[in-house]
Amino acid sequence: MQTDIDPRSLIGRKAFDRNGAKIGTVDEVYLDDATGVPEWAAVRTGLFSRDAFVPLEPSELVEDTLRVPFERSLIRNAPDFGVGRHLSPEQELQLYHHYGLDVTLPSEIAFRRDFGHLASGDRDEE
Repeated sequence: MQTDIDPRSLIGRKAFDRNGAKIGTVDEVYLDDATGVPEWAAVRTGLFSRDAFVPLEPSELVEDTLRVPFERSLIRNAPDFGVGRHLSPEQELQLYHHYGLDVTLPSEIAFRRDFGHLASGDRDEE
């Protein structure tokens, strides 16, 4: 996905799966703490008002929509961590594994990184 897009501009966009089926609406965007690059989007699926995390890297912006290159069923079965909170490194690794994505960092470094803060800049006190 383009990295020069303001991640806040993704909020409210409709998201669709690889087959063009509607997943829901982007609720929040999570940035990588080390790079500031948008990494995950929480998509409100409407299914029991839950949000499903989708990876932004293989996803694309097409016109005014987010196209996620995975099946809707896989997206809806993604681990549910709730939104509005920081993703822990362990949670992020679970999401990478769920989507079958390669984690390029050695696991020792990955667990020391501070992942997934909200694009709005809000962070929970730890």
